[in-house]
Amino acid sequence: MSSNFIIDFERNQRLGFPETVFGANKSTESLINIAQALLQRQQHAFITKMQEEKFLELSSHFTSILYDEISGACLIGNIPEEPAEKSVAILSAGTSDEFIVNEAYYTLRYLGIGATRFQDVGIAGLHRLLRIKEELLTYKVLIVIAGFEGALPTVVGGLFPLPIIAVPASIGYGVAKDGLAALNSMLSSCANGIVVVNIDNGYGAALAAFRILNNRK
Repeated sequence: MSSNFIIDFERNQRLGFPETVFGANKSTESLINIAQALLQRQQHAFITKMQEEKFLELSSHFTSILYDEISGACLIGNIPEEPAEKSVAILSAGTSDEFIVNEAYYTLRYLGIGATRFQDVGIAGLHRLLRIKEELLTYKVLIVIAGFEGALPTVVGGLFPLPIIAVPASIGYGVAKDGLAALNSMLSSCANGIVVVNIDNGYGAALAAFRILNNRK
């Protein structure tokens, strides 16, 4: 492997979770080399936001590989089974947010945390959220994803006492384009204690949930 790559092999011992590879801007050769190095040390690797053509090349080098084409999430090596116990609920306002939902979901799976996806429960159809209110109270953390005006986390924050991690989505048009309206709305939320991550950052939301859960043990 090229000496230009410095992999943080000690991250798991230091923080409780291993290093993850951002795949969008790395060459296929670099991803192969990094994944091989991670597999030698920790038996598995996780790549985010990776294009499908890179997956097709990687699949010829690794026999155990799982790729989600919607989010670009890729697990390689000793792929963990989906946990039976579900600690995190991932809510999205619309099905257009699925690429963020899946990134959070597969990140949590990589970290050994079970999650359930509840899609299309935005405020335009508030009855759909209220219909699952009692079920959502059985989880420990809620990740809430929304584009356009980004109002769903505020509504959820007014209904549930659980830790809430809000993710603005780059879904919308006009002033909502690129997720800035949703980001500003979530940062301005009047629902107390909501945590907000960056636009489209399903990975960051999943890691925030992991930190919350890991420190409850």
